[in-house]
Amino acid sequence: MATPQTPYDAVLHAARDVTRLDTALDAEMLGAALLGSVYAVAETDRETAVREFVAGFLAATSRRRSGAARTIRSVFASLVPGAEGAARVRPGTLAPAWAEQLGRVHLTGTWSYGDVYGDQTSYLATFAYDDAAGGPEHAVVALVDHNIGIAKDVFVGGPAERIVEQVRELVGTGELTWFREEDPARMRAEVERHLAVTDALGELPAEGSLATDRALAGARLALLPPPAADSVRDALPLSADERTELVRDFLASPEAARFALDPSDDAGLASLHFCLSLLLDHAASFPDADPLRWSPTVAELFLLDWVHRRAVLDMDDAAMLPRVLRGWAAYAARRKGLPATAAARTDTAIEEMIPEFARLYSTGERRSPATAAVAQLMADGVDPDDPAALDAWIEANRHRLADDGA
Repeated sequence: MATPQTPYDAVLHAARDVTRLDTALDAEMLGAALLGSVYAVAETDRETAVREFVAGFLAATSRRRSGAARTIRSVFASLVPGAEGAARVRPGTLAPAWAEQLGRVHLTGTWSYGDVYGDQTSYLATFAYDDAAGGPEHAVVALVDHNIGIAKDVFVGGPAERIVEQVRELVGTGELTWFREEDPARMRAEVERHLAVTDALGELPAEGSLATDRALAGARLALLPPPAADSVRDALPLSADERTELVRDFLASPEAARFALDPSDDAGLASLHFCLSLLLDHAASFPDADPLRWSPTVAELFLLDWVHRRAVLDMDDAAMLPRVLRGWAAYAARRKGLPATAAARTDTAIEEMIPEFARLYSTGERRSPATAAVAQLMADGVDPDDPAALDAWIEANRHRLADDGA
């Protein structure tokens, strides 16, 4: 057989046995996997890249008359109905009987589940074909990671009932996980919002079935009820007034007292407020901003990475920061209504991180070039608020700053 001359020829060759598949679901999963290759290699706006590829494929294959060509065209049109030319595609007489069922499914249930900290939420929806000839009932699962603000993975598979039961067993009845029925419109809004971020990534998460299942998962999500315009919004950082009110509430809390964070202590007041500002700035840097969402994972991201790259601490700040974090995490756990076990795990995790935090502080190995430059400036005794002294220091250290990339 001749080597395919174009990407469209390669796809036709890969789909040459599509008519031998047993169900519409099998064909849709094959089509999604083929489009997954386009999705994976796109450098930006992956959803648009797939839509444009499908439009080009439909135009390039419009005169193909084989059963396989007509069928895979129908599969792509059902998966990406917004592509130019998709609405005009018809299976034809050589297509399998199940081709008429492509994309013709209805929702049978929606759920969500996750950890009590709010690090991750998974959304689960089940679908059945309008006609049993289309294939078995199946499930779409989407994993949203709130710490990086993306849909980290999507999966389509079956049987649906078995997947739902497996999730129930996985979540169990423990204190640190939850499982509930979900509003379909909310599921669509949350997953599509986070998938849009994933679609724009320069590099996709390495594991899972995100690329191969993205097109089919997107087609199924589009069948869920659209959310109200104002029902789900991106989390927004706190305003200055809200930050002030939250800090005041914390400083008056039993958690602040338990960790000896006394706002009347003039000697440590500057460090206390600086450390609190770092906690709030860190929360605001998350795509799903929430200053009260703290877990062992979030604490590690903050204490062993973010703060070293983004802040310059003096010795008083470094000595106080872990204690402020422990107090704030306990306060946040109470405000969130987390079980005592969850709060205790976060506190223990922070306590165990302190030696590594101290080591990273002393070595400065995770400082960004800009942070390292500011740290050196302060070590040299230069007042950042003195323009003349700052200009003189920059001129004297110009070559070193250039070498460091600051």
